[in-house]
Amino acid sequence: MSADKPIRVAQVMGKMLGGGVEAVVMNYYRYIDHSQVQFDYLVDEDSTLVPREEIEGLGGRVFEIPPYQHVFEYQRELQRLFRQEGWRIVHSHVNALSVFSLRAAKKAGIPVRIAHSHSTSGKGEHIKNAVKSILKTQANRYPTHRLACSRYAGEWLFGKGADFEVVYNAVDLSKYAIDVAARARIRCELGVSDNQLLIGHIGRFVDQKNHTFLLQIFKEILATSPDAVLALAGAGPLVEQTKRQASDLGIAESVRFLGQRHDSPALYQAFDVFCLPSIYEGLPVVGVECQASGTPILASTEVTPETAFTSLMEFEPLSSSPRSWARHLLAMRGKEPVVSDADSLAAFDIRCAAADLLDFYVSAIFEEGAR
Repeated sequence: MSADKPIRVAQVMGKMLGGGVEAVVMNYYRYIDHSQVQFDYLVDEDSTLVPREEIEGLGGRVFEIPPYQHVFEYQRELQRLFRQEGWRIVHSHVNALSVFSLRAAKKAGIPVRIAHSHSTSGKGEHIKNAVKSILKTQANRYPTHRLACSRYAGEWLFGKGADFEVVYNAVDLSKYAIDVAARARIRCELGVSDNQLLIGHIGRFVDQKNHTFLLQIFKEILATSPDAVLALAGAGPLVEQTKRQASDLGIAESVRFLGQRHDSPALYQAFDVFCLPSIYEGLPVVGVECQASGTPILASTEVTPETAFTSLMEFEPLSSSPRSWARHLLAMRGKEPVVSDADSLAAFDIRCAAADLLDFYVSAIFEEGAR
């Protein structure tokens, strides 16, 4: 590789809507050596939050393609782009749907085809889970390489005993250092005094994140701590429904809807405890960010235990009552990290992780060229 001709990697993103997967891929792009590797983003044309200006400023490109729901048109356009642009690596981040993008990549003769599992499936999403189950039967057919954000996510998509590598959802740890000024600023913005309890959540308003149950938990917290506040950051199709539910539960005055935010490090500093009652996750980036910030986090047992790499993260089953969750959250207030947590965090340092990903891309090209 020469400095003036880096490897260009086609990153198949699906819909960019401000979710965790996009944040993970952007983190890697910001810190990878652009003289050796560049990312081109293939996004569904109905995406709502594409950081085009930043991507192009870093030397990348954005290609809009038909939504994956139009599966035949989607594959045709991908195949056309793959042949036109001549990428040597396609890295697909759409989980079970990668069967379609990597099938198109194989037909176009792309030598390195990476399937990356970022998530799993959850209870209650019957139609989605049925589709995922069918697609999973083809998950190992088209990729030449397999990656996953956790062992759990990898085994879910590729099968137990399958050959895959774990690539952590790494972050810039320096951004999440304790910041007293940021805590004071955000709490002032929210109208929350320093001695009030502030429960936080950052995530898209979709069924997976389980905001309905989160509001029920918070109602139980108010029974014990009537001046507590719940802050919900994010956007998504269920925002208005969640607002109506808060009103129906009589807790609307204590819930702050923050919208899509770009200052998550400061938000974590402001939160006393983070609550993540997701019905499924791979290895959520918010879990990494919380622990890097020193913020206690209570997650559902549907979140992979691999996420708890410090003492700050604890778990509660979704089968537990909202009251049980509330008691657990209240008990975690004021919890502090232990000395050994710093060593555990090091594995999630984006600078080292981005260098490892670069090495992976280079090795993959050499491997395929030698076959």
